[in-house]
Amino acid sequence: MAPRERIPIAADHAGYEMKEKLERVLEELGYDVEDLGANSTDSSDYPDFAHPLAKEISSGEAKRGVLLCGTGLGMSYVANRYPGVRAAVVWSRDVAELSRRHNDANVLVLPSRCISDDESVAILKAFLDTPFEGGRHERRVAKIERDAEMP
Repeated sequence: MAPRERIPIAADHAGYEMKEKLERVLEELGYDVEDLGANSTDSSDYPDFAHPLAKEISSGEAKRGVLLCGTGLGMSYVANRYPGVRAAVVWSRDVAELSRRHNDANVLVLPSRCISDDESVAILKAFLDTPFEGGRHERRVAKIERDAEMP
């Protein structure tokens, strides 16, 4: 039997409650969930949670991860600074599928103040179930890292 995929998940105070719900969904789907915080709705700073998760993805410790904050923007700014991280702010099932199919996104960033709990579950499942298409998209994704080194 293959080991279960480990999915790190993190949120600031704005995404805490949705994160807790999505952790249960991930466990029900058979994933090994690593909760990187926050641990309450007390005010917190999104970089404190985005950096550890992005480091795990960048280093290869985890293949995919989930971040949540009010708009998703702050978390995505932090995560996308790391080599190999392709964090996508996603607000619909269609965008989740396209972020995987065309961009090989490896971090799902959810805007907890902009979507419902039901939408977050549908988005999460679409993100996890959609493979990268490759082909012409593979060349484009490769250019993200290559061109990041240019002045």
